[in-house]
Amino acid sequence: MIASLRALNRGVALIIGFGLLLCAAFVLTDIIMRQIGTSLGGTEEIAGYAMALATSWGMSYTLLELGHVRIDLLRSRFQSFPRALFDVFSMIVMSGVIITIAIKAWPVLERSLANGSRANTPLETPLAWVQLPWFAGWVWFAIMSTLTTLAALSLLLKRRHEETEAIIGAFAEQETLQ
Repeated sequence: MIASLRALNRGVALIIGFGLLLCAAFVLTDIIMRQIGTSLGGTEEIAGYAMALATSWGMSYTLLELGHVRIDLLRSRFQSFPRALFDVFSMIVMSGVIITIAIKAWPVLERSLANGSRANTPLETPLAWVQLPWFAGWVWFAIMSTLTTLAALSLLLKRRHEETEAIIGAFAEQETLQ
């Protein structure tokens, strides 16, 4: 299951990466145009939106590639089973936090939809256009985090500690397992 989720999130990461490249090209074009006395305008706003979307959607990819920062001062001192317990506990806590973020992000989008809110900028971007994919990214991360936690918990209960560590353990240990 984790391999399928990784493949799916790699696809999402490629799409987001392509979007960031387009954003960078847009900003570069605007910078060049400023040198000749004109501008596309709104590049800062659009770049900010792109970063918010890349963050919310990119978190799932980072999770499944074991790229999130981890402080494992205690965890590293234990053998396989206690390390797996630490890993599962940290995933349960992270899933709870991410689910909370996704739940709290909904009222932001809901209010923008209800009010027809627009950005207080020259572009007057309808905020729902940006907030909807931003919210979807947080929901996606919550789903991926929950599925990963359930997979790890299942492996832990089956006493497959090394496999538990392989899907949610620290990245440095992941490299030594392969």
